[in-house]
Amino acid sequence: MPEVSFDNTRVAFAGKDDADLLKSAWLFRIMSNSTIVDIGSHITQMALQIGLPVQTILKSTIYEHFCGGESLEETEPMVANLARQGVSTILDYGVEAKESQDEFDANLTEQVRAIEFADAHDAVPYVSCKITGYASFALLEKLETDVRRTDAEEAELGGLRRRMHAICQAAVERDVCLYVDAEESWIQDAIDDIATKLMARYNQEKPTVFNTVQLYRHDRLAFLKAAHQHARTHDYILGVKLVRGAYMEKERERAERLGYRSPIHIDKASVDRDFDAAVAYCLAHIDEIAFCAATHNEHSCGVLVKAARDAGVPLDHPHIHFAQLYGMSDHISFNLARAGCNASKYVPYGPVRDVVPYLIRRAQENRSVSGQVGRELRLILDEIERRKGARSANR
Repeated sequence: MPEVSFDNTRVAFAGKDDADLLKSAWLFRIMSNSTIVDIGSHITQMALQIGLPVQTILKSTIYEHFCGGESLEETEPMVANLARQGVSTILDYGVEAKESQDEFDANLTEQVRAIEFADAHDAVPYVSCKITGYASFALLEKLETDVRRTDAEEAELGGLRRRMHAICQAAVERDVCLYVDAEESWIQDAIDDIATKLMARYNQEKPTVFNTVQLYRHDRLAFLKAAHQHARTHDYILGVKLVRGAYMEKERERAERLGYRSPIHIDKASVDRDFDAAVAYCLAHIDEIAFCAATHNEHSCGVLVKAARDAGVPLDHPHIHFAQLYGMSDHISFNLARAGCNASKYVPYGPVRDVVPYLIRRAQENRSVSGQVGRELRLILDEIERRKGARSANR
């Protein structure tokens, strides 16, 4: 297999024509400006609330860059384009958390449709879900306490269990993997408990359900090891998606406001250390743990590739996967795929109006990650210059 080089922009942007690259460069330039991101986010939310027709503009710009389409059918060209470059798709219905039972059931219907879509497309082996798509945030907060639940809350909890088992059963029957997203720390124990019970039931033969471990929390490396011991004791395969985390500012603000120790590591070096240690732990127990390294960090991806090769573990081992967000880190995803790794893109889809909160969070998070937008822009500009040079040389 070829060596992995994250500097190969020809491979990274093979699926984009010149117009696509120029449009991406324009978008990342805008996203690099904090003032524009903050003002644009506020204006977009206000425009949608008062009914201004901004959805067409959104769809042709930031939505098109980071999302697959408004429906499953609209994602098909994108899925095919990724597949031609050896990259698979993780589908995520990007509608934010709802509150009513009818909305939860509608999300269930769409989730099963996504699983059926994945079953019909070899390049879509995974779907993603949020527990808050199937029960209220308030219920999950209540599950974190010892306070007695009301009859209505017990009924809602029963509805949540019914929906999750229906999703997992559909995934098992169609041989599709389900990634359960991590959420805020003050509801995460409830999510972990649900995911653990689902894994114990559905991961007997092979890994179907994957829980998400956010390594920017200082307790998650220990949690990963405890989860492995639980899986070993109860004889099921542990499935985990390893991420750094996505709620840092919210977590720290809440901890300071309520006067408890922040669950977030004090610095990035500690996060990086725990992430790479988690990857090493999973690799060392590859027969018992299936894992996805969902990261935009080149170093972490390179460390995993080297460690797997040094251990004699094939890069295309079915228990090792890599994932990056659609619209970002193409230099990682496509170069990993070229080297023979199981590489995938996390692709949200759904109506523009409903996915806007996701898009705003994406822009704000990218701005807050040191160097992320600048690195994306530099690579795009490098490829634009490479193509100019190649055309000049061929004249």
